[in-house]
Amino acid sequence: MTRKSESRVRAGAYVSSAGAALLLAACLGVEVAEAQAIMRTPTISVPSRTPTISPTVAARAVSVGRGPRTVTTTTTAVARIPSARIAPVMPVLPHVRYSPNLYPSCTAAYRDADGECLAEPNAGGEGTGKSGKKSASKGRGNNNTPVAVSQRSFAGEFVAEIDGALSVAEADALARRHGLARVASENFPLIGATFGLFRITDGRASETVRREFAADGSVRSVQPNFRYLLQDQKATIPTEGDPAQYALAKLRLPQAHTLAHGANVTVAVIDSGIDAKHPELANSISDNFDALGSTEGAHVHGTGIAGAIVAHARLMGSAPEARIIAIRAFGGTTGGAESSSYIILRSLNYAAEHGAQIVNMSFAGPKDAVIERAIAATAARGLVLIAAAGNAGAKSPPLYPAANPNVIAVSATDQQDKLFTASNRGNYIALAAPGVDIFLPAPDGKYQITSGTSFSAAYVSGVAALLLERNYALKPEALRMTLAKTARDLGSPGRDDLFGDGEADAFAAVTAVPADSATPVATASGTTKREDEGKPRAEPGIRAIEQPSLSSADDKAAVSQADRPAAR
Repeated sequence: MTRKSESRVRAGAYVSSAGAALLLAACLGVEVAEAQAIMRTPTISVPSRTPTISPTVAARAVSVGRGPRTVTTTTTAVARIPSARIAPVMPVLPHVRYSPNLYPSCTAAYRDADGECLAEPNAGGEGTGKSGKKSASKGRGNNNTPVAVSQRSFAGEFVAEIDGALSVAEADALARRHGLARVASENFPLIGATFGLFRITDGRASETVRREFAADGSVRSVQPNFRYLLQDQKATIPTEGDPAQYALAKLRLPQAHTLAHGANVTVAVIDSGIDAKHPELANSISDNFDALGSTEGAHVHGTGIAGAIVAHARLMGSAPEARIIAIRAFGGTTGGAESSSYIILRSLNYAAEHGAQIVNMSFAGPKDAVIERAIAATAARGLVLIAAAGNAGAKSPPLYPAANPNVIAVSATDQQDKLFTASNRGNYIALAAPGVDIFLPAPDGKYQITSGTSFSAAYVSGVAALLLERNYALKPEALRMTLAKTARDLGSPGRDDLFGDGEADAFAAVTAVPADSATPVATASGTTKREDEGKPRAEPGIRAIEQPSLSSADDKAAVSQADRPAAR
């Protein structure tokens, strides 16, 4: 063997042994010194409000340091090991728990007349003949969101309208006659009716009990106690580029804030617990109501939603001077927070009775007769209702309350103006707003990067507050049309099922609203909205929204429900 051949053999042996050592290190969990940067910091146009992010971020929990405008991050080293030999690293927030919060989707063959999912083979019913089906929704890039299984309602529970003249003892006796326990009941001025929450105690089938209970002369109506889920998502591995606060430029909020900040406008946030002590939310929470009667602390979702609206320290919300009514309607100790028909009814009633002008609903569920009635009554009082479109993906049927015609439904976009893959589609989508990798406050003075149509809806709620500060007498339908006509068109020309009328443009919308005039709202000059827009959105197969106009605050918004309670 020549000296050159011997050298080649030794080199090959060295490479082979090095490869084996690397593979052994990966198998035994030994750390590899090299780490890769996952995110880069962009240049933000609002230096007084925007934090500076460290260039290497894998874990997402961050906390603000004591120095001026300094943010420190928890960094995780990621080894350079071939992807085929190591599972993807999923970043986590150690101080919070997440739920994918995806509502079940189904194929057209298994939908009823309302577009809701019927029981499919092997889907597993839950007493009402309908059931949730496992659904997987994709996140950004090639990252798949974990499969979520959701029951449409709480087993063995009913929400029933009962005779308002019944005493508590008589309501309890009514429940016992039908093998039920009265969990709660109260009169709701919003809809002028008394509703109770009842639970089966004798193990009988839900449908049998429902029929017998509905036949009682003291019962006006009975329905399942439907389940509602917050519309955020588990964080995915960040792609190249730091997304912190990119929503400001997309919505043109710095320009809009030269004209309005949401002062003297009250937004009810029906959500999980909000950390009112967070520096970003200081002096912004004007009222608190716990519809659950729980003892839980602040939650990451509710705190983030409030931050998207009113953050005003190192971050910037869309309406930093607005007031928040913090309504806790979502809770749970097993992971993601959830709510029910009865609790949502209590929350809407409180918002309407305590001076809210805008209601943010970053949650989704099935079509619900009780909540539809409450929303119609809330809209009749002139409140602006805004909801997350849902995170169930392209195959999902319409989710509620977003699909209600009285509600402004908001889908989510990313930094490249592409639709969030998990976002719902449909002709009920009114607008789009940033909702992917959004930088927001989290409980205990911390921050989070999260995604979901929840946060898109919150940004639009803040933009609505800017418009109401600009003109307090703006009617809900005039406000909706202003947002639609000034939106920046995305996707195919005109209205579409992905972005509605386009991405909200706060500056164009505020500019379009006359500050001291009652003349009809016209499209703002210089807007990028295309002129070939489609017809106004309507509930699928039912009706279109009436043409709005400005009027005094005493006028009521047009509603289509037969039940129209008297305005305040």
